[in-house]
Amino acid sequence: MISLSHPPEYTTEQDKFFNYCLWEYKPAVPHANKFRSVNLLFHSFEVAGVGEAWFDLVGLIRKGIGESKTVWGVKLAGEALRWEFYFYDYKRRERASSISRFIETVKPLIRCDVKPDERLPYFMFSVDIPGNLQPGATALDEIHMYVGNVGSSVSSGICYSVRERSTTLENFYFFFDARKQMEAVAGKISSSAYLDTTRVPLEDILWPELASCRVIVVANKKHNDAVYFAGINVDQLLFFLKRMGYPQAIAAFVEQHRPELNHLEYDVGIDYRMEGDRVVFLKSGYYGVF
Repeated sequence: MISLSHPPEYTTEQDKFFNYCLWEYKPAVPHANKFRSVNLLFHSFEVAGVGEAWFDLVGLIRKGIGESKTVWGVKLAGEALRWEFYFYDYKRRERASSISRFIETVKPLIRCDVKPDERLPYFMFSVDIPGNLQPGATALDEIHMYVGNVGSSVSSGICYSVRERSTTLENFYFFFDARKQMEAVAGKISSSAYLDTTRVPLEDILWPELASCRVIVVANKKHNDAVYFAGINVDQLLFFLKRMGYPQAIAAFVEQHRPELNHLEYDVGIDYRMEGDRVVFLKSGYYGVF
C-alpha cells in the first residue's frame, strides 16, 4: 500500500494524460477522482523501501521541469527494482526541457559532471537513478540522449550514452502502429542477431495478450533486443506484472485498486535474447508520468 505519509494523488477534470513518449491520449472512461499514474511509482518506492529522498527527488523534478513533463519507468532486473526518468522536448534545439536544466534541477540531491552539448538536436534524454540515493553523495555519470533516425521508413530514434569524456552508440528504436503494421513488427523482431524464430515461436516475444495495444516498439541494443507494448489497459498491465514476476505487492496493489486505475493507458517493455534454445528475459519495465 501507499504509505500514510504519502497519500494517493487523485485526478481532476483538468488533468491531461500522456503515454511514455509524452503523446497525449484521452481516457476511455471518466477519470475524475481516480488515481494518477504517479501513485504506481510511489508504491514501488514503498515496496523497495528506498527512503524519503526518492519522494524529494520527484518533487524537485516537478518544480524544475514542470507537471506532467517527466516519464517514469519502474524496471525489474533479476529481483531488483530500478528506476529511470525520461524527458522529452520535441522542439529539439529550441527545447525547454534540457539536460542542463535537469542537472541544475537535481543538484540539491544528485551531482552530475556530464557536460551536455545543447547545440545537438536531441529530442529526449533519460537517466538511471541509483537505488541507494543519498543526498549529497549520489553522483550521476551517464545521460542517455536520443536523436531522430532520419531516413527510416517508420518513426525511429537512436540512443547514445553521454558521459563526461565520451559519447557512444547504445540503441535503435522503431515505432509501429500495432493495428496496421503487425506484419512489419513481426519482420523487425525476426530480423535479429539475438533471436532465431526457426527455433523459438514469435509469440514468445510478441505476446498475443498485449498485441492489441496502440503502438509496438522494437529496439536493437548492444547485447539484446527489446519490445515495448504501448497503450495497454489495466488488466493487461496486471497480466504483464504477474508474468514478469514483479513483487507480489506491486501486482496486488494494481489488482486492489483496479477501479481507480482503469482510466489510464499503460506502457510496458521487455529486454530479451536467446540463450541456447530458449528466450531469456533480462529486464522489464512499466511506465507512467508525473
